[in-house]
Amino acid sequence: MIVADRKSLEEILEMVADCKKILIVGCKGCVTVCNVGGIKEVEILSSSLEIARKKAGNDIEIEMKTLERQCDNEYIEQLSETVNDYDAVVSMACGVGPQFLSEMYRDQKFFPALNTTFFGGATEHGVWEERCAGCGTCIIHKYDGLCPIARCAKSLLHGPCGGSSNSVCEISKDTECVWDLIVRKKMEQGRLEDLFIVNDFKDWRSARDGGPRRSIREELVQGNI
Repeated sequence: MIVADRKSLEEILEMVADCKKILIVGCKGCVTVCNVGGIKEVEILSSSLEIARKKAGNDIEIEMKTLERQCDNEYIEQLSETVNDYDAVVSMACGVGPQFLSEMYRDQKFFPALNTTFFGGATEHGVWEERCAGCGTCIIHKYDGLCPIARCAKSLLHGPCGGSSNSVCEISKDTECVWDLIVRKKMEQGRLEDLFIVNDFKDWRSARDGGPRRSIREELVQGNI
């Protein structure tokens, strides 16, 4: 899932400093799962903004709505009748949400309340870790299901660097070396000889370096005609 963190209250207050009436829009997708953009978080941000503005002697009127997803025009169309009733709209979605909103409603201002961080999952309650870099061509089958691109600080494809020590990456004592995990798993499975295989160069044409990407399902496109 996409993992995000909420911006500081001070930064959001600065964004809406000139606004008297705003709409805060949440998202029931990934950011609800990581507890930064769902119904509860929308309510918390609304209360925090109202208290801060009232304390500053500059009251603000805030309305709230949480959409099923902000990355789908079908759902953001639900705002069509009211979106221009506000001085601005604050999006509590990943970075995709406010962009979709901005493209559909060109006369309105949209502010991001979140910082999008990575693709990952929960390793324990309240902790999410990166697992995927979205490179477009998955090769984890060569590394026993573990991704050296996202989980190695240097994205090394042929073994650990000299900075790895005692199963830990040199960048932080809290970051385990993914290559240590790969080697250990191969040892456990009796397939250590796999490490002598020289893999082809990674094909980065499917990654972000080629510009904005697009995924098309022809059968779905044809079905809409």
